[in-house]
Amino acid sequence: MVDGNTVERAIGKLKRFRAVATRHDKRGYVHPGTVTAAALLVRLRS
Repeated sequence: MVDGNTVERAIGKLKRFRAVATRHDKRGYVHPGTVTAAALLVRLRS
């Protein structure tokens, strides 16, 4: 089971990406793809 601290740290890492933190995407359907790309980069860097 995942504790709250792990989730908060993961969200913090994703918010380091400007496009995710500020939702710069003009279309709503693009945002999930941006979050997925950012999550992949976070995972590959760790």
